[in-house]
Amino acid sequence: MTEPYPQTGASSQWGPGHPPAAPVQPPGVPTQPQAGPGYGYPAQPAGVPGYGYPAPAPQGYGFPQQQAAPGTPVTPGSMGGAMLLAIGDIAVTGDQIITPAGQLPLRGAVWNATDMSHTEERIPPHAVVLAIVFFLFCLLGLLFLLMKEKRTTGYIQVTVTSAGRHHSTMIPTQGPGTFPAIMGQINYARSLSSM
Repeated sequence: MTEPYPQTGASSQWGPGHPPAAPVQPPGVPTQPQAGPGYGYPAQPAGVPGYGYPAPAPQGYGFPQQQAAPGTPVTPGSMGGAMLLAIGDIAVTGDQIITPAGQLPLRGAVWNATDMSHTEERIPPHAVVLAIVFFLFCLLGLLFLLMKEKRTTGYIQVTVTSAGRHHSTMIPTQGPGTFPAIMGQINYARSLSSM
Protein backbone atom coordinates (compact mmCIF):
# COMPACT_ATOMS: atom_id res chain seq x y z
CA MET A 1 0.00 0.00 0.00
CA THR A 2 2.94 2.33 0.52
CA GLU A 3 4.51 1.53 -2.82
CA PRO A 4 3.85 3.83 -5.74
CA TYR A 5 1.69 2.59 -8.56
CA PRO A 6 4.01 0.85 -10.95
CA GLN A 7 4.23 2.66 -14.27
CA THR A 8 6.68 2.33 -17.05
CA GLY A 9 9.29 5.03 -16.85
CA ALA A 10 8.01 6.34 -13.50
CA SER A 11 10.53 7.11 -10.83
CA SER A 12 10.30 5.40 -7.46
CA GLN A 13 10.41 8.77 -5.69
CA TRP A 14 7.15 10.65 -5.54
CA GLY A 15 5.23 13.09 -3.30
CA PRO A 16 5.90 16.59 -2.01
CA GLY A 17 9.38 17.86 -2.73
CA HIS A 18 9.78 15.57 -5.75
CA PRO A 19 8.48 17.15 -8.94
CA PRO A 20 6.93 14.81 -11.45
CA ALA A 21 9.14 13.54 -14.22
CA ALA A 22 8.73 14.91 -17.71
CA PRO A 23 6.19 12.93 -19.72
CA VAL A 24 7.58 10.53 -22.25
CA GLN A 25 6.72 11.46 -25.84
CA PRO A 26 5.74 8.60 -28.14
CA PRO A 27 7.89 8.34 -31.25
CA GLY A 28 6.66 10.32 -34.23
CA VAL A 29 4.85 13.01 -32.16
CA PRO A 30 6.41 16.47 -32.39
CA THR A 31 7.63 17.84 -29.08
CA GLN A 32 5.89 20.81 -27.49
CA PRO A 33 7.95 24.01 -27.22
CA GLN A 34 8.93 24.98 -23.70
CA ALA A 35 7.30 27.98 -22.09
CA GLY A 36 9.28 31.01 -23.10
CA PRO A 37 8.75 34.68 -23.71
CA GLY A 38 5.20 35.50 -24.68
CA TYR A 39 3.65 32.64 -22.73
CA GLY A 40 2.37 32.88 -19.14
CA TYR A 41 3.21 35.87 -16.99
CA PRO A 42 4.93 38.80 -18.68
CA ALA A 43 8.68 38.85 -18.25
CA GLN A 44 9.89 41.67 -16.04
CA PRO A 45 13.34 43.20 -16.31
CA ALA A 46 15.48 42.99 -13.20
CA GLY A 47 14.87 45.80 -10.73
CA VAL A 48 11.42 46.70 -12.10
CA PRO A 49 8.54 46.02 -9.70
CA GLY A 50 6.03 43.47 -10.94
CA TYR A 51 2.28 43.48 -10.94
CA GLY A 52 0.15 43.38 -7.83
CA TYR A 53 0.64 44.10 -4.18
CA PRO A 54 2.83 45.30 -2.54
CA ALA A 55 3.98 47.96 -4.92
CA PRO A 56 5.21 51.36 -3.87
CA ALA A 57 2.61 54.09 -4.18
CA PRO A 58 3.28 56.55 -6.97
CA GLN A 59 4.49 59.99 -5.98
CA GLY A 60 1.70 62.50 -5.53
CA TYR A 61 -0.92 59.90 -4.64
CA GLY A 62 -3.10 60.20 -1.54
CA PHE A 63 -4.39 62.85 0.78
CA PRO A 64 -2.96 65.23 1.93
CA GLN A 65 -0.11 65.83 -0.47
CA GLN A 66 3.00 67.71 0.40
CA GLN A 67 4.81 69.74 -2.20
CA ALA A 68 8.43 70.20 -1.31
CA ALA A 69 11.56 70.58 -3.34
CA PRO A 70 13.10 67.24 -4.36
CA GLY A 71 15.54 66.02 -1.76
CA THR A 72 14.12 68.27 0.97
CA PRO A 73 12.86 66.36 4.00
CA VAL A 74 9.28 67.17 4.91
CA THR A 75 8.60 67.69 8.59
CA PRO A 76 5.18 67.55 10.25
CA GLY A 77 5.47 71.26 11.09
CA SER A 78 5.62 72.20 7.41
CA MET A 79 2.00 71.12 6.93
CA GLY A 80 0.76 74.37 8.49
CA GLY A 81 -0.62 73.04 11.78
CA ALA A 82 -3.69 71.09 12.76
CA MET A 83 -6.69 70.70 10.49
CA LEU A 84 -9.28 73.36 11.29
CA LEU A 85 -11.99 72.50 8.80
CA ALA A 86 -12.90 69.83 6.25
CA ILE A 87 -15.44 70.36 3.47
CA GLY A 88 -15.68 67.25 1.31
CA ASP A 89 -12.13 66.51 0.15
CA ILE A 90 -10.93 70.05 0.96
CA ALA A 91 -9.08 70.46 4.26
CA VAL A 92 -8.10 73.78 5.82
CA THR A 93 -5.09 74.02 8.10
CA GLY A 94 -3.49 77.02 9.78
CA ASP A 95 -2.17 78.71 6.64
CA GLN A 96 -3.06 76.52 3.67
CA ILE A 97 -5.83 74.66 1.89
CA ILE A 98 -5.09 71.01 1.16
CA THR A 99 -6.84 69.39 -1.80
CA PRO A 100 -6.18 66.13 -3.67
CA ALA A 101 -4.60 68.21 -6.45
CA GLY A 102 -2.14 69.93 -4.08
CA GLN A 103 -1.89 72.76 -1.59
CA LEU A 104 -3.23 76.28 -1.99
CA PRO A 105 -2.49 79.32 0.20
CA LEU A 106 -5.32 80.13 2.61
CA ARG A 107 -4.85 83.90 2.57
CA GLY A 108 -6.93 85.49 -0.18
CA ALA A 109 -8.83 82.32 -1.13
CA VAL A 110 -12.27 82.75 -2.70
CA TRP A 111 -14.94 80.27 -1.58
CA ASN A 112 -18.23 79.59 -3.39
CA ALA A 113 -21.07 77.12 -2.92
CA THR A 114 -23.83 76.16 -5.34
CA ASP A 115 -26.92 74.28 -4.20
CA MET A 116 -27.75 71.72 -6.90
CA SER A 117 -30.21 69.76 -4.77
CA HIS A 118 -33.96 69.63 -4.97
CA THR A 119 -36.66 68.61 -2.53
CA GLU A 120 -39.73 66.80 -3.76
CA GLU A 121 -42.89 66.18 -1.81
CA ARG A 122 -45.07 63.18 -2.59
CA ILE A 123 -47.73 60.93 -1.11
CA PRO A 124 -46.13 57.72 0.18
CA PRO A 125 -47.42 54.42 -1.26
CA HIS A 126 -48.63 53.14 2.11
CA ALA A 127 -50.90 56.23 2.45
CA VAL A 128 -52.55 55.42 -0.89
CA VAL A 129 -53.17 51.82 0.21
CA LEU A 130 -54.63 52.94 3.55
CA ALA A 131 -56.86 55.50 1.79
CA ILE A 132 -58.28 52.81 -0.51
CA VAL A 133 -58.83 50.29 2.31
CA PHE A 134 -60.48 52.75 4.71
CA PHE A 135 -62.51 54.41 1.95
CA LEU A 136 -64.44 51.17 1.56
CA PHE A 137 -65.28 51.08 5.28
CA CYS A 138 -65.81 54.76 5.95
CA LEU A 139 -65.32 57.99 4.05
CA LEU A 140 -62.58 59.13 6.44
CA GLY A 141 -60.04 57.07 4.50
CA LEU A 142 -59.42 60.04 2.21
CA LEU A 143 -57.63 61.78 5.09
CA PHE A 144 -54.70 59.41 4.52
CA LEU A 145 -54.05 61.23 1.24
CA LEU A 146 -52.99 64.26 3.28
CA MET A 147 -49.86 62.39 4.39
CA LYS A 148 -46.79 63.75 2.61
CA GLU A 149 -43.12 62.88 2.66
CA LYS A 150 -40.25 65.10 1.59
CA ARG A 151 -37.14 63.72 -0.08
CA THR A 152 -34.05 65.78 -0.87
CA THR A 153 -31.65 64.58 -3.57
CA GLY A 154 -28.74 66.16 -5.37
CA TYR A 155 -25.38 67.70 -4.56
CA ILE A 156 -23.81 70.86 -3.22
CA GLN A 157 -20.81 72.07 -5.21
CA VAL A 158 -18.07 73.78 -3.21
CA THR A 159 -15.29 75.59 -5.10
CA VAL A 160 -12.15 77.30 -3.84
CA THR A 161 -9.81 79.50 -5.87
CA SER A 162 -6.44 80.69 -4.61
CA ALA A 163 -3.16 81.76 -6.22
CA GLY A 164 -4.55 81.15 -9.71
CA ARG A 165 -5.52 77.55 -8.95
CA HIS A 166 -9.03 76.15 -8.63
CA HIS A 167 -10.53 73.09 -6.94
CA SER A 168 -14.14 71.91 -6.84
CA THR A 169 -15.85 69.17 -4.86
CA MET A 170 -19.38 67.76 -4.80
CA ILE A 171 -21.07 66.93 -1.48
CA PRO A 172 -24.25 64.80 -1.52
CA THR A 173 -27.23 66.29 0.30
CA GLN A 174 -28.68 64.35 3.21
CA GLY A 175 -31.69 66.57 3.79
CA PRO A 176 -32.95 70.14 3.60
CA GLY A 177 -30.50 71.24 6.33
CA THR A 178 -27.35 70.19 4.44
CA PHE A 179 -26.92 73.43 2.47
CA PRO A 180 -27.16 75.74 5.51
CA ALA A 181 -24.63 73.54 7.35
CA ILE A 182 -22.21 73.69 4.39
CA MET A 183 -22.69 77.46 4.14
CA GLY A 184 -21.76 77.78 7.82
CA GLN A 185 -18.50 75.94 7.11
CA ILE A 186 -17.82 78.10 4.05
CA ASN A 187 -18.42 81.30 6.01
CA TYR A 188 -15.89 80.09 8.59
CA ALA A 189 -13.41 79.32 5.79
CA ARG A 190 -14.00 82.80 4.33
CA SER A 191 -13.23 84.36 7.70
CA LEU A 192 -10.01 82.35 7.90
CA SER A 193 -9.06 83.43 4.36
CA SER A 194 -9.50 87.13 5.17
CA MET A 195 -7.06 87.05 8.12
